[in-house]
Amino acid sequence: MIDREQNPEFINSFLDYSITILNKSPNSIKEYNYDLAMFFKYMKIHFHLTNESDFTQIDIKDFPLEKVKDIKLDDIHSFIAYLATNLKSKAATRARKASSIRVFFNYLSQKANLIEFNPAQNLETPKLDKRLPKYLSLEDSKRLLNVAGSDDNRNNKRDYAIITLFLNCGMRLSELVGINIKDINFSECQMTVIGKGNKERTIYLNKACMTAINNYLAVRPVEGIKTDKANSKNALFLSERKERISRRTVQYIVDKELRVAGLDTSKYSVHKLRHTAATLMYQYGKVDIRALQEVLGHESISTTEIYTHVANVQARSAIENNPLADIKQD
Repeated sequence: MIDREQNPEFINSFLDYSITILNKSPNSIKEYNYDLAMFFKYMKIHFHLTNESDFTQIDIKDFPLEKVKDIKLDDIHSFIAYLATNLKSKAATRARKASSIRVFFNYLSQKANLIEFNPAQNLETPKLDKRLPKYLSLEDSKRLLNVAGSDDNRNNKRDYAIITLFLNCGMRLSELVGINIKDINFSECQMTVIGKGNKERTIYLNKACMTAINNYLAVRPVEGIKTDKANSKNALFLSERKERISRRTVQYIVDKELRVAGLDTSKYSVHKLRHTAATLMYQYGKVDIRALQEVLGHESISTTEIYTHVANVQARSAIENNPLADIKQD
């Protein structure tokens, strides 16, 4: 939860704008608040407005708007450098904070007219390391499904349905826990989910998904479901406490089943199941990259293109491992 009382008014104003006009999700708002709070705590030290060096003890509520007007691009670069050198933040973390700062200062200068000069106008995004996504092989995926559906698992119908949706549809964790039964169109074999940025999209369900969902619904609790803010009565997946399953519970389930399947939990996670689904669809389904973009709910095609690189790497490996690869003409 965001503690608005700890923020200066200009940050709260930006958060309100992001909710009402930009229609940002609660997670995005939380990230904005965290990034900006950290940025202004650093600015307090940078501008000698505090003698405190412990970030947890720095109060930014009294950060003066007049001092915001003094912030220059060099000051922002100093913050990004601090993240890299002192906190050893990854490029992706620095890129997210740079993005938050850029959107924030655009609001202050262009929307709220609280400052005349936008210091982040020419702020560049830190270059990201290009790494191929980790994913399960087809055989590993089948082994994980077998573990989830095992009779040794007292929640096998539910857990099997969860793993099936992850591996077949490439869903995000937030999308899965947010599914309501009414979101599923059983006659059309499709479901509506809310993805990043509160964007709604349709996911098509294959036979494996429909069978797994129906098998779970046959044993899903009907009585005693909690009435709460999470709308548990309508939730597809319920915890043993008969409330909407939480992200943490799903993460625990996946981690446990990966371990039982003999898979490295330091290498694989819930999000890696999304990578797995995308890779399997691209490799075996001969899916067009644009279609894959739609399935995954990627805003930019460049995000989806990483899966073509995965295929390229495997194609090269296949050529190099051809049994005729070492035979040369005499």
